[in-house]
Amino acid sequence: RRDAATGLLADGSAIVETAEVVGITDPDGMAVPVTERSTLGMGEAIRTLLDLDVRKFYVALGGSSTNDGGAGLLVGLGLKLFDADGKTLDPVPSQLGRIARIDATGLDPRVREAEFTGMSDVDNPLTGEHGATAIFGPQKGVTADQIATIDAALAHFADLLEPALQLTARDKPGAGAAGGLGFALHMLGASFEAGAEVVARQVGLDIALEGATWLITGEGRSDVQTLHGKAPFIACQHARAHGVEASLLSGAIDPAALPRLSEHFSGCFSPAPGPITLEVAIRDAATLLANEAEQLARLKFGSR
Repeated sequence: RRDAATGLLADGSAIVETAEVVGITDPDGMAVPVTERSTLGMGEAIRTLLDLDVRKFYVALGGSSTNDGGAGLLVGLGLKLFDADGKTLDPVPSQLGRIARIDATGLDPRVREAEFTGMSDVDNPLTGEHGATAIFGPQKGVTADQIATIDAALAHFADLLEPALQLTARDKPGAGAAGGLGFALHMLGASFEAGAEVVARQVGLDIALEGATWLITGEGRSDVQTLHGKAPFIACQHARAHGVEASLLSGAIDPAALPRLSEHFSGCFSPAPGPITLEVAIRDAATLLANEAEQLARLKFGSR
């Protein structure tokens, strides 16, 4: 177990970030076999916020280490899973295929009063060849010979959960986000929105663009996936709607993606001055970005 932060906004809503609670960058969490990881901490975090009278939640669905179909989140909110002998099961992939009965009567009643927004940039379903396990599982440690078994376990979980909650959600867009955590949110009645759109609204991007002449945006590495709802592309769309040019300044730019990226961005740049190691890039990131941004500004506005 580890401590994780959540965010409270001025309007009383909360942000719960999957990458913070069950993140793929957590070495201790990743040391646990993927078949034994769960999103239980997500449910516990939401329950704690419910105790603080929060009723509006933004759940960021990127960067998860889990592949449990959101079973952990629901168990954290009071759902119970039982095997054929009536014994309680842990909400982890290795146990989902053994579920014989789901008891939803203990689900925290305050969930019905809450409003959930899933912040996701993917539209994958829960299961199948385009589902959570097949597409995103390998980056979390799911091996090729585990994909079919875990995918079947998630399907079995959905087979029992959907009638228990009288909803159908496994094929809804985003159900496969964050190892199926999106499925659990759909089962709680969540709406879904591109995470970058939520952030843009919360930080007042459109207000900042009024009267602006140029936007610089970027990410760790830009490629064709950038154009599928990633933050720089959303920022670029907002800028263009205001008649403002947008340039891309990312840690790396995929050369093969330049023609597509250049259809939207007024120049695509990287701060790396030459071949450098990842260690150096991380260590000197602030200086490298500042130097390159200055050179871009000189190019656009002259040396004044």
